[in-house]
Amino acid sequence: MTAAPFPLAAIVGQEELVTALLINAVAPDVGGVLVRGHRGTAKSTAVRGLAPLLSAISDHPAPLVEVPLGATLDRLVGSLDVRRALEGEHQFEPGLLARAHGGILYVDEVNLLPDHLVDALLDAAASGVARVERDAVSVEHEARFMLVGTMNVEEGELRPQLLDRFGLGVDVRGPDDPAVRAEIVRRRLTFEHDPDRFMARWGSEQRAMAERIARARACLDAVHLHERELLRITGACARLGIDGVRGDIVWSRAARALAALDGAATVDESHVHGAASLALAHRRRRDPLGGEAELGIEDALDGGEPEPEPPEPDPPEPGPRGPSGAGPAPGANGDAPAPGPGGGAPARERQPDDSSPTRSWQPDDSSAAQSSEAGCRAGRKLERMPSGSRLEPPAAARIPAEALRLDRAGRGPHGRRARTAGADAGSIDSRPASAEDTDIAVVATLRAREPRVHIRAGREGVLLCLVVDASGSMGARKRLARVKGALHRLLRDAYARRDRVAIIAFGEGGARLLVAPGTPLERAAAAVRELPTGGRTPLAAGLELAAQVLRREAAREPSRRGLAVVLTDGRVADPAGAARGAAAALGRMAAAVHVIDTEDGPVRLGLAASLAAAAGGQHHSLRSAA
Repeated sequence: MTAAPFPLAAIVGQEELVTALLINAVAPDVGGVLVRGHRGTAKSTAVRGLAPLLSAISDHPAPLVEVPLGATLDRLVGSLDVRRALEGEHQFEPGLLARAHGGILYVDEVNLLPDHLVDALLDAAASGVARVERDAVSVEHEARFMLVGTMNVEEGELRPQLLDRFGLGVDVRGPDDPAVRAEIVRRRLTFEHDPDRFMARWGSEQRAMAERIARARACLDAVHLHERELLRITGACARLGIDGVRGDIVWSRAARALAALDGAATVDESHVHGAASLALAHRRRRDPLGGEAELGIEDALDGGEPEPEPPEPDPPEPGPRGPSGAGPAPGANGDAPAPGPGGGAPARERQPDDSSPTRSWQPDDSSAAQSSEAGCRAGRKLERMPSGSRLEPPAAARIPAEALRLDRAGRGPHGRRARTAGADAGSIDSRPASAEDTDIAVVATLRAREPRVHIRAGREGVLLCLVVDASGSMGARKRLARVKGALHRLLRDAYARRDRVAIIAFGEGGARLLVAPGTPLERAAAAVRELPTGGRTPLAAGLELAAQVLRREAAREPSRRGLAVVLTDGRVADPAGAARGAAAALGRMAAAVHVIDTEDGPVRLGLAASLAAAAGGQHHSLRSAA
């Protein structure tokens, strides 16, 4: 017997998520909801808790159908019934879209689904119809369901085109209030101890919530959206630069659903404000490396002008000071700062600043087993910069596109970097089978009456291992500044292509893992910005650490290929061949090695080209940003 889900009415601390689900329950044409957040934030619990409420107000149970990550297109949309086909009949076997009709289609980790599957389920969710045109099957059937996708943003984003097609978006976080967290734990433990008693305790709240949905559904068509509120919505979308008008439409529908849930006959300003972030948060243009849009949603609703800053408080009246009790001692809370040297203007105490040039990475000669911990420290405040080091801001440059390619097809996880022909790739055709083939195309085999196998094609994500020279010579002619600019462009590209990124820096004293694989890319971008130049060029140490990182990640995720990109001016003597030997070892671990030569000026050593040759890789020059 399936255990009852945790009641939606008992969820605490995720009010915005519950509201988004209720809006979709009232107005399915809103288009579903995308829930983004870390693990353990009640995403799945809330989705599963909604299904019983929908069943309570329907003539039949509302199904909750989950799409597994390993689902194929046939499993999702349906295909030929193999058993009937063996008996000589062509009978369509419905897929998950058909099973979800009248209920909820739930996709956990939707960002990890292949794009062609996401396209298919979004098409069906928008039209209410699922169409199958393949393998001599042409079928169309109703598929009206509420689409709910959940995802962990640290594991990669959806393409903007797919983000926009989800009606509402919610970013969930664990509550900061210890009392709220305690209540969450208390309710969860009580539910696990005696689910039946807990369900009975929350039965009246669940029934009230179901009745509220039913009443809102009944009166939704009569809810009026006044022209004033419609112009408020469209004006805000225009000021925010929202692409297309889908956001305007969804926002309007969500505001009407909120009014219906409140039992109101007309949408008012509170309903427009209540639906604003749900309809627009995932549609706003945002820099994936940590930048935020300039204009806030509330500011856009208020006409585009942010509220003025509150005035600075007046300074306190001068009065007696000192330990006599007549006033606070100098430097105490509320006291004015002490005068500067010579009795002049007050001297401000210097506080640490994230943008201060007195920040630096420190050499780390720890083993590869400790490298992950070092990468997790990226983005924290760093120690004082080594003597002679400089902090260069990024300058415009780019890594050549040919330095980011893998020639052969792989079998790695879904992404958009390189070609893949693995078992998880989409089937695009079939061919006659040989004795060694195991990937049988069943439908094609039945039609041809001979064994045939799938021809698969798709794209995979890779591990980009970036090895960056941060030695003193890279400060000349602003070489590291240009490398930083190129790396920022590359991080945005890696974000879009679902690559994992590791960054190794070598300079003052040694090599260290600056960014561990899997680190959020906004933290990787911050670490790149803060990287200074200084010291000698421990090139061999940097290459050796890169090989260690690739070896460890290959053991953890064997199917993901490693692409090593080394950025250096090569201005180091290598008479014993240590750097070339380390490059050869790196070439054995990586699927491809590309060396980006940043050396310029009239005198060149040319070591970068020999490194590429030793690694069996390719040699490129850093290019301008154009």
